[in-house]
Amino acid sequence: MAVKIWETLKNLLSLRSLRARIFIIILVIGIVPSVLMQYGILNSYEERSVQNRISTVQNQLMIVGNHLVSNHYFSSTTTNENVINAELEMISNLYEGRVMIIDSSLKVVKDTYGISEGKTMISEEVIRCFQGERMSHYDREHGYIEMTTPIVDSGSSNDGISTIVGVMVTSISNDAIIATMEALNREAMILQYLMLIGILACALILSTVLTRPFSRITEEINAVKAGYSDKTIDVPDYAETVHIVEAFNQLLKRMKTLDDSRQEFVANVSHELKTPITSVKVLADSLLAQGDAPAELYREFMEDIVSEIDRENQIITDLLALVRMEKKVQSLNIVPLNINDLTELILKRLRPIARKRDVELVFESMRTVVAEVDEVKLTLIMTNLVENSIKYNKEHGWVKVELDADHQYFTFTVSDSGLGIPEDSLPHIYERFYRVDKSHSKDIGGTGLGLAITKSAVLLHRGSITVTSVEGEGSCFVVKIPLIYIAEA
Repeated sequence: MAVKIWETLKNLLSLRSLRARIFIIILVIGIVPSVLMQYGILNSYEERSVQNRISTVQNQLMIVGNHLVSNHYFSSTTTNENVINAELEMISNLYEGRVMIIDSSLKVVKDTYGISEGKTMISEEVIRCFQGERMSHYDREHGYIEMTTPIVDSGSSNDGISTIVGVMVTSISNDAIIATMEALNREAMILQYLMLIGILACALILSTVLTRPFSRITEEINAVKAGYSDKTIDVPDYAETVHIVEAFNQLLKRMKTLDDSRQEFVANVSHELKTPITSVKVLADSLLAQGDAPAELYREFMEDIVSEIDRENQIITDLLALVRMEKKVQSLNIVPLNINDLTELILKRLRPIARKRDVELVFESMRTVVAEVDEVKLTLIMTNLVENSIKYNKEHGWVKVELDADHQYFTFTVSDSGLGIPEDSLPHIYERFYRVDKSHSKDIGGTGLGLAITKSAVLLHRGSITVTSVEGEGSCFVVKIPLIYIAEA
């Protein structure tokens, strides 16, 4: 149990687990938007608050500016200086800031802090304000808002043109905004922690629920692996699980087919090997039972025994060839080879057998073919197909061998006028020891392994073999093999 928990934790930490990845994705999708939303809302609130504060103060400063002009604040004849100074002090105290009045000569006329009066104020903001540009600046780091407001005298000239007679430079505190933002941030953090707990719970639940079908698949496969079940599995929750299950069921079906084939193969091998041994034993027992049998009878029995031994040897030889052919690491001796010359040589060897059975053997080549092949195995392919067409043929029949090629493959075709293959037997002809007509096959001979060996040799060359046949009319085998052999990576 501890080992299983440790493996689960290790998979989660290494992100190899689909459940861990789903958990993290849901967590990120839930947390990131909430953090961004919090950041966006606070920034938006701060920006709007600063703008509102600037707008409010500017309006009040414009009113004060009008009072300054109407009471001739910048002349020696002013009568309400104390009232205006009180207004400036009120604004300064109300917004926890500082107000300075600068006249047209850039001299500080009034400073609510009382430290810059009589000094000259030369700054870019003041100069631009005298040019009619109202400016404001928010310094978040130091916690204040600075703004410049022009003092406009609309009736100082006879032509009605307004004149800027002074500038108010105002600095106000943003402590109230910061305090409100801190309160909002605390509330947002509390809400965010609650959301985080909810998102963690949802991520855990969803990651468990979403990966449960895959856990079921694993359990089902483990049950099959342990031998508790051999039935196909069904997990239709997702399209992905359906695809995985279908692939596994096909694999399971193929494994069952291979297991059945293996059992059948073992049974067939046992039968095929036992039959000659049984015959030899019967013949030997018969000879032993007849102690004074004539020499002719001994000779006849010994010829039968030799025949059965040869049959046994042929079966063993073919079995060994088939086993070697089906090894995944089977090596091929690939060489460039003239296929036309090889075909002529093989047909030359088989023509005596054809003449003996009165079968006409014809070769037709469309072009000269040179390919990269294993000569021994290609010879085996051609010999088996042509020899079968000769053996399973009619009297006065024919066998036609055709050789052709395109830019990628060469094609070796063997057609005959023989017995043909029943339609229901076509899918089984490459199976080991399979015989279409067992009684006729026994008379002709053979081990029932020829076509299985042939197909294995074709597949080793990355080729294909197909057959068409009509019972009683003949068969046609077509072998396609690449001109250039490409080894498996």
